[in-house]
Amino acid sequence: MRLKRASLLTKLVITVLLIYMATSLLDLWGQIQSAQSQREELAIQVEQQRLANQELRDAIENSDDPDTLERVAREKGYVKQGETLYIDVAG
Repeated sequence: MRLKRASLLTKLVITVLLIYMATSLLDLWGQIQSAQSQREELAIQVEQQRLANQELRDAIENSDDPDTLERVAREKGYVKQGETLYIDVAG
Protein backbone atom coordinates (compact mmCIF):
# COMPACT_ATOMS: atom_id res chain seq x y z
CA MET A 1 0.00 0.00 0.00
CA ARG A 2 1.32 3.39 -0.97
CA LEU A 3 0.97 6.41 1.32
CA LYS A 4 -0.06 9.75 -0.10
CA ARG A 5 2.17 12.71 0.61
CA ALA A 6 0.59 15.64 2.35
CA SER A 7 -0.22 18.47 0.03
CA LEU A 8 1.18 21.95 0.46
CA LEU A 9 -2.22 23.20 1.62
CA THR A 10 -2.35 20.56 4.38
CA LYS A 11 1.13 21.50 5.58
CA LEU A 12 0.19 25.18 5.56
CA VAL A 13 -2.99 24.55 7.57
CA ILE A 14 -1.11 22.46 10.14
CA THR A 15 1.59 25.13 10.44
CA VAL A 16 -1.01 27.88 10.95
CA LEU A 17 -2.79 25.79 13.59
CA LEU A 18 0.48 25.14 15.42
CA ILE A 19 1.31 28.86 15.42
CA TYR A 20 -2.19 29.69 16.67
CA MET A 21 -1.94 27.12 19.46
CA ALA A 22 1.51 28.38 20.51
CA THR A 23 0.25 31.98 20.63
CA SER A 24 -2.81 30.95 22.61
CA LEU A 25 -0.62 29.02 25.03
CA LEU A 26 1.64 32.04 25.60
CA ASP A 27 -1.40 34.26 26.15
CA LEU A 28 -2.82 31.83 28.71
CA TRP A 29 0.55 31.63 30.44
CA GLY A 30 0.56 35.42 30.75
CA GLN A 31 -2.94 35.38 32.22
CA ILE A 32 -1.90 32.71 34.72
CA GLN A 33 1.12 34.78 35.80
CA SER A 34 -1.10 37.85 36.21
CA ALA A 35 -3.65 35.91 38.26
CA GLN A 36 -0.93 34.48 40.53
CA SER A 37 0.49 37.95 41.11
CA GLN A 38 -2.96 39.27 41.96
CA ARG A 39 -3.56 36.32 44.29
CA GLU A 40 -0.32 37.07 46.16
CA GLU A 41 -1.29 40.73 46.57
CA LEU A 42 -4.71 39.74 47.87
CA ALA A 43 -3.14 37.26 50.31
CA ILE A 44 -1.00 40.09 51.70
CA GLN A 45 -4.07 42.30 52.05
CA VAL A 46 -5.95 39.50 53.83
CA GLU A 47 -3.10 39.04 56.30
CA GLN A 48 -2.93 42.79 56.97
CA GLN A 49 -6.68 42.86 57.57
CA ARG A 50 -6.42 39.88 59.95
CA LEU A 51 -3.80 41.75 61.97
CA ALA A 52 -5.95 44.89 62.04
CA ASN A 53 -8.95 42.84 63.16
CA GLN A 54 -6.90 41.23 65.92
CA GLU A 55 -5.76 44.65 67.14
CA LEU A 56 -9.36 45.85 67.20
CA ARG A 57 -10.43 42.69 69.04
CA ASP A 58 -7.71 43.27 71.62
CA ALA A 59 -8.76 46.91 71.97
CA ILE A 60 -12.36 45.88 72.57
CA GLU A 61 -11.36 43.25 75.13
CA ASN A 62 -9.15 45.76 77.00
CA SER A 63 -11.55 48.69 76.77
CA ASP A 64 -12.43 48.47 80.47
CA ASP A 65 -8.81 48.21 81.64
CA PRO A 66 -7.90 51.40 83.59
CA ASP A 67 -4.30 51.37 82.38
CA THR A 68 -5.42 51.14 78.76
CA LEU A 69 -7.94 53.94 79.22
CA GLU A 70 -5.29 56.15 80.81
CA ARG A 71 -2.78 55.43 78.03
CA VAL A 72 -5.33 56.27 75.32
CA ALA A 73 -6.38 59.45 77.12
CA ARG A 74 -2.75 60.59 77.48
CA GLU A 75 -2.11 59.86 73.79
CA LYS A 76 -4.99 62.20 72.99
CA GLY A 77 -3.50 64.95 75.18
CA TYR A 78 -5.63 64.61 78.30
CA VAL A 79 -4.14 64.96 81.77
CA LYS A 80 -5.30 63.97 85.23
CA GLN A 81 -6.96 66.55 87.41
CA GLY A 82 -4.32 68.66 89.11
CA GLU A 83 -1.57 67.80 86.59
CA THR A 84 0.05 70.48 84.46
CA LEU A 85 0.74 69.80 80.80
CA TYR A 86 3.99 71.15 79.44
CA ILE A 87 4.49 71.33 75.69
CA ASP A 88 7.99 71.48 74.30
CA VAL A 89 7.91 74.15 71.60
CA ALA A 90 11.68 74.30 71.18
CA GLY A 91 11.44 71.37 68.88
